[in-house]
Amino acid sequence: MKWKKILALGMAAVMTAAFVTGCGGQKAADNGSGSGDKGKIIVGLDDNFPPMGFKDENNEITGFDVDLAKEASKRLGREVEFKAIDWSSKEAELKSGRVNVLWNGLDITEKRKENMLFSDPYMDNRQIIFVKKGRTDITDEQSLAGKIVGTQSASTAEEYMDKTDFFKKDVKEVKKYSDFVTAFMDLENGRVDAIVGDEIVGRYYMSKHPEAIDAVDVAVGPVSQFGIAFAKDNKALRDDVQKVLDEMKADGTTAKISEKWFGKDITK
Repeated sequence: MKWKKILALGMAAVMTAAFVTGCGGQKAADNGSGSGDKGKIIVGLDDNFPPMGFKDENNEITGFDVDLAKEASKRLGREVEFKAIDWSSKEAELKSGRVNVLWNGLDITEKRKENMLFSDPYMDNRQIIFVKKGRTDITDEQSLAGKIVGTQSASTAEEYMDKTDFFKKDVKEVKKYSDFVTAFMDLENGRVDAIVGDEIVGRYYMSKHPEAIDAVDVAVGPVSQFGIAFAKDNKALRDDVQKVLDEMKADGTTAKISEKWFGKDITK
Protein backbone atom coordinates (compact mmCIF):
# COMPACT_ATOMS: atom_id res chain seq x y z
CA MET A 1 0.00 0.00 0.00
CA LYS A 2 2.84 2.33 0.88
CA TRP A 3 4.43 1.93 -2.58
CA LYS A 4 1.07 2.41 -4.29
CA LYS A 5 0.61 5.66 -2.35
CA ILE A 6 4.07 6.90 -3.34
CA LEU A 7 3.43 5.97 -6.98
CA ALA A 8 0.08 7.80 -6.98
CA LEU A 9 1.67 10.90 -5.49
CA GLY A 10 4.43 10.77 -8.10
CA MET A 11 1.95 10.50 -10.95
CA ALA A 12 -0.06 13.41 -9.55
CA ALA A 13 3.10 15.53 -9.40
CA VAL A 14 3.97 14.71 -13.03
CA MET A 15 0.44 15.55 -14.20
CA THR A 16 0.48 18.83 -12.25
CA ALA A 17 3.83 19.79 -13.75
CA ALA A 18 2.58 18.97 -17.25
CA PHE A 19 -0.56 21.02 -16.69
CA VAL A 20 1.40 24.03 -15.43
CA THR A 21 3.87 23.76 -18.31
CA GLY A 22 1.01 23.45 -20.78
CA CYS A 23 -0.78 26.48 -19.36
CA GLY A 24 2.45 28.45 -19.36
CA GLY A 25 3.08 27.50 -22.99
CA GLN A 26 -0.44 28.54 -23.95
CA LYS A 27 -0.04 31.87 -22.20
CA ALA A 28 3.22 32.55 -24.02
CA ALA A 29 1.62 31.65 -27.35
CA ASP A 30 -1.28 34.00 -26.76
CA ASN A 31 0.63 37.04 -25.56
CA GLY A 32 1.85 38.02 -29.02
CA SER A 33 5.50 38.25 -27.99
CA GLY A 34 8.24 37.74 -30.53
CA SER A 35 11.49 35.72 -30.63
CA GLY A 36 10.05 32.61 -32.25
CA ASP A 37 6.61 32.67 -30.60
CA LYS A 38 3.99 31.67 -33.20
CA GLY A 39 0.93 32.86 -31.26
CA LYS A 40 -1.80 35.09 -32.65
CA ILE A 41 -1.04 38.79 -33.08
CA ILE A 42 -4.01 40.90 -31.94
CA VAL A 43 -4.06 44.27 -33.67
CA GLY A 44 -6.00 47.05 -31.94
CA LEU A 45 -7.55 49.65 -34.23
CA ASP A 46 -10.26 52.25 -34.70
CA ASP A 47 -12.45 50.49 -37.26
CA ASN A 48 -13.93 53.77 -38.49
CA PHE A 49 -10.69 55.36 -39.70
CA PRO A 50 -10.59 55.09 -43.50
CA PRO A 51 -8.43 54.43 -45.41
CA MET A 52 -6.14 53.05 -42.69
CA GLY A 53 -8.63 50.68 -41.05
CA PHE A 54 -12.42 50.54 -41.43
CA LYS A 55 -15.40 48.27 -42.14
CA ASP A 56 -16.41 47.87 -45.77
CA GLU A 57 -19.91 47.31 -47.18
CA ASN A 58 -19.69 43.65 -46.12
CA ASN A 59 -18.83 44.64 -42.55
CA GLU A 60 -15.29 43.29 -43.02
CA ILE A 61 -12.33 45.21 -41.60
CA THR A 62 -10.13 46.48 -44.42
CA GLY A 63 -7.73 49.31 -45.17
CA PHE A 64 -4.12 50.22 -45.89
CA ASP A 65 -2.78 49.36 -42.43
CA VAL A 66 -4.89 46.20 -42.36
CA ASP A 67 -3.28 45.01 -45.60
CA LEU A 68 0.19 45.79 -44.22
CA ALA A 69 -0.53 43.90 -41.00
CA LYS A 70 -1.91 40.88 -42.86
CA GLU A 71 1.17 40.64 -45.07
CA ALA A 72 3.57 41.11 -42.15
CA SER A 73 1.78 38.43 -40.09
CA LYS A 74 1.81 36.05 -43.05
CA ARG A 75 5.56 36.43 -43.38
CA LEU A 76 5.97 35.80 -39.66
CA GLY A 77 3.90 32.62 -39.97
CA ARG A 78 1.37 33.90 -37.44
CA GLU A 79 -2.37 34.38 -37.35
CA VAL A 80 -3.62 37.95 -37.03
CA GLU A 81 -6.82 39.21 -35.44
CA PHE A 82 -8.15 42.76 -35.80
CA LYS A 83 -9.87 44.07 -32.69
CA ALA A 84 -11.87 47.30 -32.71
CA ILE A 85 -11.11 49.32 -29.57
CA ASP A 86 -12.05 52.63 -28.02
CA TRP A 87 -9.21 54.70 -29.49
CA SER A 88 -9.11 56.98 -26.45
CA SER A 89 -8.20 53.89 -24.36
CA LYS A 90 -5.59 52.53 -26.77
CA GLU A 91 -2.65 52.76 -24.35
CA ALA A 92 -4.56 50.88 -21.65
CA GLU A 93 -5.57 48.18 -24.18
CA LEU A 94 -1.92 47.74 -25.15
CA LYS A 95 -0.55 47.80 -21.62
CA SER A 96 -3.12 45.26 -20.39
CA GLY A 97 -2.24 42.81 -23.18
CA ARG A 98 -5.76 42.78 -24.63
CA VAL A 99 -4.07 43.81 -27.88
CA ASN A 100 -0.43 43.26 -28.87
CA VAL A 101 -0.11 46.00 -31.46
CA LEU A 102 -1.66 49.37 -32.32
CA TRP A 103 -1.56 49.59 -36.11
CA ASN A 104 -3.91 52.24 -37.40
CA GLY A 105 -2.42 55.53 -38.56
CA LEU A 106 -0.91 56.22 -35.16
CA ASP A 107 1.28 59.32 -34.95
CA ILE A 108 4.61 58.94 -33.17
CA THR A 109 4.85 61.59 -30.43
CA GLU A 110 7.24 62.12 -27.54
CA LYS A 111 4.35 61.76 -25.10
CA ARG A 112 3.33 58.41 -26.58
CA LYS A 113 6.94 57.21 -26.59
CA GLU A 114 6.86 57.42 -22.79
CA ASN A 115 4.31 54.57 -22.67
CA MET A 116 4.75 52.68 -25.94
CA LEU A 117 7.49 51.19 -28.09
CA PHE A 118 7.33 52.22 -31.76
CA SER A 119 8.43 50.82 -35.09
CA ASP A 120 10.36 53.01 -37.48
CA PRO A 121 8.11 55.62 -39.16
CA TYR A 122 6.47 54.35 -42.33
CA MET A 123 4.48 57.38 -43.52
CA ASP A 124 4.41 61.16 -43.03
CA ASN A 125 1.22 62.86 -41.89
CA ARG A 126 0.00 66.44 -41.46
CA GLN A 127 -2.89 67.90 -39.53
CA ILE A 128 -4.84 70.24 -41.79
CA ILE A 129 -8.17 72.08 -41.78
CA PHE A 130 -11.28 70.82 -43.57
CA VAL A 131 -14.34 72.98 -44.25
CA LYS A 132 -17.69 72.65 -45.94
CA LYS A 133 -17.54 73.03 -49.73
CA GLY A 134 -17.52 76.65 -50.85
CA ARG A 135 -16.57 78.19 -47.51
CA THR A 136 -13.88 80.85 -48.00
CA ASP A 137 -13.52 82.66 -44.66
CA ILE A 138 -11.33 79.95 -43.11
CA THR A 139 -7.88 80.09 -44.69
CA ASP A 140 -5.44 79.19 -41.90
CA GLU A 141 -5.18 78.34 -38.21
CA GLN A 142 -5.73 81.93 -37.01
CA SER A 143 -8.98 82.25 -38.99
CA LEU A 144 -10.49 79.59 -36.70
CA ALA A 145 -10.88 82.25 -34.00
CA GLY A 146 -14.48 82.40 -32.79
CA LYS A 147 -15.35 79.18 -34.65
CA ILE A 148 -16.55 75.74 -33.54
CA VAL A 149 -13.84 73.25 -34.48
CA GLY A 150 -14.16 69.48 -34.44
CA THR A 151 -11.57 66.72 -34.08
CA GLN A 152 -11.21 63.12 -32.90
CA SER A 153 -10.65 62.36 -29.22
CA ALA A 154 -7.15 61.06 -28.41
CA SER A 155 -5.87 62.16 -31.83
CA THR A 156 -2.70 64.12 -32.55
CA ALA A 157 -4.87 67.10 -33.49
CA GLU A 158 -6.59 67.00 -30.11
CA GLU A 159 -3.24 66.77 -28.33
CA TYR A 160 -1.98 69.83 -30.22
CA MET A 161 -5.12 71.88 -29.61
CA ASP A 162 -5.26 70.98 -25.92
CA LYS A 163 -1.81 72.46 -25.33
CA THR A 164 -2.12 75.51 -27.62
CA ASP A 165 -3.36 78.75 -26.06
CA PHE A 166 -5.04 79.90 -29.28
CA PHE A 167 -7.43 76.94 -29.28
CA LYS A 168 -8.11 77.29 -25.54
CA LYS A 169 -8.74 81.06 -25.59
CA ASP A 170 -9.69 82.22 -29.07
CA VAL A 171 -11.59 79.31 -30.60
CA LYS A 172 -15.24 79.32 -29.58
CA GLU A 173 -15.42 75.55 -28.93
CA VAL A 174 -13.46 72.39 -29.69
CA LYS A 175 -15.88 69.50 -30.19
CA LYS A 176 -14.36 66.05 -29.75
CA TYR A 177 -15.70 62.98 -31.52
CA SER A 178 -15.10 59.26 -31.11
CA ASP A 179 -14.05 59.06 -34.78
CA PHE A 180 -13.33 61.39 -37.70
CA VAL A 181 -16.13 60.03 -39.88
CA THR A 182 -18.74 61.27 -37.39
CA ALA A 183 -16.91 64.61 -37.19
CA PHE A 184 -17.01 65.02 -40.97
CA MET A 185 -20.72 64.20 -41.01
CA ASP A 186 -21.30 67.02 -38.52
CA LEU A 187 -19.22 69.33 -40.73
CA GLU A 188 -21.44 68.50 -43.69
CA ASN A 189 -24.53 69.19 -41.56
CA GLY A 190 -23.20 72.54 -40.33
CA ARG A 191 -22.80 71.56 -36.67
CA VAL A 192 -19.14 72.60 -36.71
CA ASP A 193 -17.34 75.24 -38.77
CA ALA A 194 -14.20 73.22 -39.45
CA ILE A 195 -12.39 69.97 -38.71
CA VAL A 196 -8.73 69.71 -37.81
CA GLY A 197 -7.43 66.23 -38.49
CA ASP A 198 -5.14 63.84 -40.33
CA GLU A 199 -4.65 64.89 -43.93
CA ILE A 200 -4.61 61.30 -45.21
CA VAL A 201 -7.90 60.40 -43.55
CA GLY A 202 -9.56 63.69 -44.46
CA ARG A 203 -8.56 63.58 -48.10
CA TYR A 204 -9.83 60.01 -48.37
CA TYR A 205 -13.20 61.17 -46.98
CA MET A 206 -13.12 64.07 -49.48
CA SER A 207 -12.58 61.63 -52.35
CA LYS A 208 -15.83 59.91 -51.36
CA HIS A 209 -17.71 63.21 -50.82
CA PRO A 210 -16.19 65.61 -53.41
CA GLU A 211 -19.30 67.78 -53.47
CA ALA A 212 -19.31 68.34 -49.70
CA ILE A 213 -15.82 68.96 -48.28
CA ASP A 214 -12.83 71.20 -49.08
CA ALA A 215 -9.32 71.10 -47.63
CA VAL A 216 -7.37 74.14 -46.48
CA ASP A 217 -3.87 73.14 -47.54
CA VAL A 218 -2.05 74.56 -44.51
CA ALA A 219 -0.49 72.44 -41.76
CA VAL A 220 -1.80 72.92 -38.22
CA GLY A 221 0.96 72.09 -35.75
CA PRO A 222 4.08 70.09 -36.66
CA VAL A 223 4.25 67.43 -39.38
CA SER A 224 4.08 64.00 -37.79
CA GLN A 225 4.88 60.41 -38.77
CA PHE A 226 2.88 57.20 -38.53
CA GLY A 227 4.33 54.25 -36.62
CA ILE A 228 3.25 50.91 -35.19
CA ALA A 229 3.06 50.74 -31.38
CA PHE A 230 3.90 47.87 -29.04
CA ALA A 231 3.98 47.48 -25.29
CA LYS A 232 7.17 48.83 -23.72
CA ASP A 233 8.32 45.35 -22.68
CA ASN A 234 7.55 43.70 -26.04
CA LYS A 235 10.74 44.53 -27.92
CA ALA A 236 10.90 41.00 -29.37
CA LEU A 237 7.64 41.43 -31.29
CA ARG A 238 8.61 44.94 -32.32
CA ASP A 239 11.89 43.65 -33.78
CA ASP A 240 10.16 40.74 -35.56
CA VAL A 241 7.60 43.06 -37.18
CA GLN A 242 10.21 45.66 -38.09
CA LYS A 243 12.30 43.01 -39.84
CA VAL A 244 9.47 41.92 -42.13
CA LEU A 245 8.42 45.54 -42.74
CA ASP A 246 11.95 46.26 -43.95
CA GLU A 247 11.72 43.23 -46.25
CA MET A 248 8.34 44.37 -47.59
CA LYS A 249 9.75 47.82 -48.31
CA ALA A 250 12.79 46.39 -50.07
CA ASP A 251 10.87 43.99 -52.32
CA GLY A 252 8.21 46.52 -53.35
CA THR A 253 5.26 44.99 -51.48
CA THR A 254 4.67 48.10 -49.36
CA ALA A 255 4.67 50.26 -52.49
CA LYS A 256 2.06 48.02 -54.15
CA ILE A 257 -0.23 48.22 -51.12
CA SER A 258 0.19 52.02 -51.06
CA GLU A 259 -0.64 52.26 -54.76
CA LYS A 260 -3.80 50.22 -54.15
CA TRP A 261 -5.09 52.67 -51.53
CA PHE A 262 -3.57 56.02 -52.52
CA GLY A 263 -2.80 55.70 -56.22
CA LYS A 264 0.93 56.08 -55.59
CA ASP A 265 3.62 55.10 -53.11
CA ILE A 266 3.45 57.64 -50.26
CA THR A 267 5.30 55.51 -47.71
CA LYS A 268 8.72 56.31 -46.28
